[in-house]
Order: sequence, then C-alpha cells, then structure tokens
Amino acid sequence: MTELYDLHCHSNASDGVLSPTELVQRAHQQGVTSLALTDHDTVAGLPEAQRCATLLGTKLIAGIELSTNWQNKCFHIVGLDIDPTYAPLAGATHKLQKTRLERAEKIALKLEKKRMPGAFEAVKNAAGEGMITRTHFAEFLISQNHVSTQQEAFDRYLAKGKAAYVSTSWAELEVAINWITGAGGIAVLAHPLRYKLTANWMKRLLTEFKAAGGQGMEVITSRMNADEIRMAADYASRFDLAGSVGSDFHNQANPYVELGRLAPLPKNIKPVWELFG
Repeated sequence: MTELYDLHCHSNASDGVLSPTELVQRAHQQGVTSLALTDHDTVAGLPEAQRCATLLGTKLIAGIELSTNWQNKCFHIVGLDIDPTYAPLAGATHKLQKTRLERAEKIALKLEKKRMPGAFEAVKNAAGEGMITRTHFAEFLISQNHVSTQQEAFDRYLAKGKAAYVSTSWAELEVAINWITGAGGIAVLAHPLRYKLTANWMKRLLTEFKAAGGQGMEVITSRMNADEIRMAADYASRFDLAGSVGSDFHNQANPYVELGRLAPLPKNIKPVWELFG
C-alpha cells in the first residue's frame, strides 16, 4: 500500500471545525495513512485522535504548532513525533492558553470600540475547551455580517496593523524549538513562503532555525504552485533540512485545502518522517 502523509492539520481543540475523531475519520476517507494532528499551542486533542486512529488503522503522529517570535515577527513551528506529556511542553501550553485568552479579551475590546459588541462571549463559546484563535474572531465577524469571508476579516480587522490587531509576545524561536526537541520531536518550520520574507531574511531565519535545533521545513503545503515548491525545496536542500508535507486543513468548507491532497515531495529532499523515532 502506498503511504500518504499529511503532517499538518487542526481540530476543534484549536481553530479547526472538526473534532479530533471527525478529523481522523476524514483523513482516513481521503486515503491518509499517517496523520499528524498539530493544533495551535495545545495537545488536548491527541488522546481522542489516537483512539480513533487505532480503530481505523491510521498512524497518528503526535504534533503541535507553536507560535514563536523571531526578530519581532511571528513564525509557526510544527513539532512532530513529540511526547505530549513532556513537562516543559505541557507547562508551556498552559501558559500559552492564558496568553491567547488575554489576547482574545483585548481583540474583543477593540471590536467593541468599533461598535461590534459580544465578540468575547461568542469566541469563548465557539472555542469551548480549545484554544481561542483569530479564526474564531473571523467567524464571529462573518456571523454578524461585518465581513463576508475569513480573508476579509483578517484584511480589514485582524491582520497586523489593522483595527483589531493585538501584538502578542510568544515564546522565542529557540525556546520553542527546545520544547519540541526536549519532547523527543522534530521541529519543522511551517509554511515558510507565507511569511513573505526576502531571500536574505529567509537565509537568516533558516540559519538561526537550524542552529537552534530545527530539522525540517514544510516543502509541500496546500495551494502551492510548482515554482513555490521548487523554491521551498531549494531552501530545504541548501540548509540540509528534511522536507515535510501538510495540508494545514481547518475545515471541509474550503475546497482548496483537503486532507492528503498534496503534491509529492521532490525526490531530492529527505522526507521528515525518516527522522521519526
């Protein structure tokens, strides 16, 4: 049987729509044989996902996606094949939940000043026990007819420099990588081209990422074209980083992002799954 990997997706433990069980079931239906659940700053969905994966014969890779700061910019680092019970990581996720709650209160206050009340209660209810993210606010803005799409919500209100944006102090890049490697995992730079860095900034980032213990980067993500794949593969090759593949799936309503629907990893790139223990 051909192995099909998807090493980046989200459940409703963070900003995904599907429960961990529903997510694993959908991945199985899409032919995914190895799935990493990588919720934002939490591992809360992993036990449920593992129970379902065991029943279906899907290999579940324990993962997380951590928000980090480097050079006053925010970058996302995916941790793959981690031990979710590793105490420093568990402690970090507890603090990150508090950080996200405080940020949510500030975003809601800014929206209220723009005559859009009720945001905090709405996003808290929507997130339930999960992490509150800006995606929850985007959905609130859509539900109140302030915007038509998530992209419009970010473009008008939630992105950096916009009316409801709140600057947040995340863990430093090196610290987050240490949490991942301490948990026995592989640190992977998520969707590297999305940060829109110049070539020089990308080289600086990858140099420091690797020096801090980073071992991989996403070479294949949803909606990448052939030129973008070649560019990402070139960076991975030059910095001797393993290549990862991940849809970054959040919900089934987006027809352009589907679990397992990914281009193949270029043959000259070492697959990140070869590093798993």
